[in-house]
Amino acid sequence: MIDCPQVQKSVIRTHYDLSTLFYRLMWGPHIHHGLWSADESPRAAQLQLTERMAELAGITGGERVIDVGCGMGGSSIWLAKNRGCNVTGVTISSVQRTWAKTSAAWSRANPRPNFMRADAEEVQFDPGSVDAVWSIECTEHLFDKPAFFQKAATWLKPGGRVAICAWLSGDDEQAAETQRLVNEVCEGFFCPSLGTQADYRKWLIDAGLEMRSTDIWTKRVLKTWEICRDRVAASKVRWLAKILGRDHVMFLDRFDAILEAYRTGAMEYGCFIAVKPK
Repeated sequence: MIDCPQVQKSVIRTHYDLSTLFYRLMWGPHIHHGLWSADESPRAAQLQLTERMAELAGITGGERVIDVGCGMGGSSIWLAKNRGCNVTGVTISSVQRTWAKTSAAWSRANPRPNFMRADAEEVQFDPGSVDAVWSIECTEHLFDKPAFFQKAATWLKPGGRVAICAWLSGDDEQAAETQRLVNEVCEGFFCPSLGTQADYRKWLIDAGLEMRSTDIWTKRVLKTWEICRDRVAASKVRWLAKILGRDHVMFLDRFDAILEAYRTGAMEYGCFIAVKPK
């Protein structure tokens, strides 16, 4: 794992409070990466990632799901509408919670997801009450990742699943170029650390879970940042970022760093499914 100690939790919350409109305008209702097979639109690619993760996690209908880092509610609403799941979305941002609640009402999702503003590292749910803990690109922001997985495992019923998509450090963590690029990404995207594939598997297994699958989708998600970079260049969003402050300008400036990290292997993008033994 590569640490970036200068990142503070208050900065993460402020970033999402102020940048939600950026994400919606520049990318869409799903904050997360797209998963490409060919020349799909970004929206189709985002839905493909959600659908593929639900398939791998065996979410077939009616499950109780905790969506950790739910953002604007895109995955929560999809799981409710397409799988009939009872979803509770957790976000650190009050702006995102309001946006997600409004989107869920507008979409007429049934059952309607519930959204709460809470710190994922502090929130609690009843032991053995959840069929799936779902998280797309949130664990990067956690300061104690092993402790989170230990806690999340207690929420699961026997046979329950943890489904995670995460940005990863490349395996060669000692390489100077890996450390440089990962630190640039962590600083720009407010991640206190990035773990490797092996780290995530260890954290899940140490939490008492059994690994079902590990998929590395780096090449299939890379196009996300090419599109975002081009949209920023073609818009006036950088001008607005300057008004909001240095951190928002740095966020936009680091799109090239994450692209280079993916292309060189300094970073990977992974999907992990783990199951609580019956």
